Amino acid sequence: MAKKTDLTKHTKPELIKLAQEKREELRVLRFGLAGSKNRNVKAARNLRKEVARALTQANKTN
Repeated sequence: MAKKTDLTKHTKPELIKLAQEKREELRVLRFGLAGSKNRNVKAARNLRKEVARALTQANKTN
């Protein structure tokens, strides 16, 4: 299991940028799955969770 990154030290714009990057990775992953087999079947789930973590922390930050 991968170690989670500590998001408390980031600023709100950094967290929003991180969420956007993870969403883009998720989009690429989804379209890549269309014609091929994915080795890591939990990759999409993990990316969605990372996006949620970043956005949650962004909402907590002023």
